[in-house]
Amino acid sequence: MQIFRTVLWILVTAILVAFIAMNWTKVPVNLWPLDNGSYLHFEWPVGIVALLFFALGALPMWLYARTAKWRLNRRIASLENSVRATSVVAPAAEAPATLEPRPDSRPDLAPDA
Repeated sequence: MQIFRTVLWILVTAILVAFIAMNWTKVPVNLWPLDNGSYLHFEWPVGIVALLFFALGALPMWLYARTAKWRLNRRIASLENSVRATSVVAPAAEAPATLEPRPDSRPDLAPDA
């Protein structure tokens, strides 16, 4: 399963690098209108802008996933601690004594006459 994940990430990275390399043209991006009628803008390559806004869009879901994982790990630890606290450790049961035959109780090997 790890190999599939690695191959997937290599493929995504290669596609992203190719996209950025093909779109290295600088473009103006208008972010916010200002009071004087102009816009707050910057000029960056298209690939970098796409990568930046993709990361900004993925950030809330990544934070949500990390928070859910942290919360579930805390819940699991809490449940494990409560089980540990309430479980009664039973004393080890003694092993049953094995019956060893006495040397004089061996069956008679003599044939019946």
